Amino acid sequence: MIQTSEISTDHFYSKKVGDLHFRNLRTCPENTPIFQAAQWMSQEKISCLFVGDSNQQIKGFVTDITLRDQVLAKKRNHDIAIGEIMDRNIIYIRKDAYLYEALLMMFQTKTRYLLVKDGSEYVGWISRTKILTEQSQSPFIFIQSVKQALDIDELKEKWLQVPEIVHQLVTRGLKAEIINQIITTIADTITLRVIENTISEIGSPPAKFIFFVLGSEGRSEQTLKTDQDNAIIYEDKANEHREETREYFLDFADRISSALDTIGFSFCLGGFMAKNPKWTHSLSHWKRNYESWIRESTQETVLKYSTFFDCRGIYGDFSLLEELKSFMDLQLQNPTERFYINMGTNALQYEPPLTFFKNIRTFKIDGEKFFDLKKTMTPIVDLVRIFSLKNRVFETNTGKRIKHLQEKGVFSSKEAQELIHAYYYLMALRLEIQSLQIIKDHKTPENHISLHQLTKVQMVTLVEIFKVIKDFQLKIKIEFTKNIF
Repeated sequence: MIQTSEISTDHFYSKKVGDLHFRNLRTCPENTPIFQAAQWMSQEKISCLFVGDSNQQIKGFVTDITLRDQVLAKKRNHDIAIGEIMDRNIIYIRKDAYLYEALLMMFQTKTRYLLVKDGSEYVGWISRTKILTEQSQSPFIFIQSVKQALDIDELKEKWLQVPEIVHQLVTRGLKAEIINQIITTIADTITLRVIENTISEIGSPPAKFIFFVLGSEGRSEQTLKTDQDNAIIYEDKANEHREETREYFLDFADRISSALDTIGFSFCLGGFMAKNPKWTHSLSHWKRNYESWIRESTQETVLKYSTFFDCRGIYGDFSLLEELKSFMDLQLQNPTERFYINMGTNALQYEPPLTFFKNIRTFKIDGEKFFDLKKTMTPIVDLVRIFSLKNRVFETNTGKRIKHLQEKGVFSSKEAQELIHAYYYLMALRLEIQSLQIIKDHKTPENHISLHQLTKVQMVTLVEIFKVIKDFQLKIKIEFTKNIF
């Protein structure tokens, strides 16, 4: 069990990359011999050397691990150019970003080093070790331990510890938006370990592919009640290799989904998983899917497949998903009128649980009054998604979508703040209730909440939030369904 003392101190979440003493850049030309680059690293006492003609023209980097794996282990000539072994996966973060964002980016991209950018210039670099020493007891140390877990049983044990972490962060008043990102990163890390283990078991894939997630996972808005929403895109292969490629990925997907279910991420009841043959396909097949959903839109297809507009890659060749999103962008530039009408109608399916007399509409379980927090949040997700697609905002996270829409002038500053405050208030309440259900009641977490658990202040706040949602639904009616009644 993780104790309170093991949870991060609050100031860590307000500290920025620029507050950290990051290392100055050390670079060498691409044609530098390996032995000379290693000598420089030894003299400067650095574990990372960047490769490029200048600090602003960086092409790659080498680390102690690069020298071990690419030179010593392979018995390569020490006189060959450093450019032949460098890692070209350059990732940077802004100087004004938060430290927790830097750590999450490192875990998500599987890198130990980030370049630091100030404006248009690189000004230094930071390592994962440097940030973790700033915060020696935190959820980020826990994420690191998840990365080192060896098998399904150990990963399951790690996931069982997450509710305690979430409960401590909620009670400390940490923003729900940050907690969502932490849960999502833990879930992503577990999935990555499962994928890596599966590839180790069955052998390398016969084609490039990407494993991507949908819905709340795709939006980086996971809670403690979560099931699997995922899919696979693989590159198109010649006819003679098509069947064997498909056979590999269907077996691959089935193994991953079964492992995740064992760990605690239950199978999706709607079947939106890669193990379902409908959602493991070639890139050309996926393009036909999106074209059909947009061009031949019906209210039923929009309701069923809207989750696929909230997709995010987590493992594999990300260019496949980017190509699919570029194709989707082209389709959305000239969609049929009924596509947005159906999307708008879909966003109006769930009404805020507010009665005519401004009371909260409830349902009863064993005589006790409840309302559903997830369904209450759904209208916000839906309305933000439709405005994002209409205005070609391809972020998937609801909060980031709102901010981009504000920048584009779609939402006023006041409207954006109202939506963000409403959404994350509901999210914080949902996370608190779920963590308590697991820790104290030893129950499977649910999305509904009993009215007797709410204070008068919470009740009043919820009523105001429901009014905000209804106002935005009117905006949807007018702009997308051409109906104000």
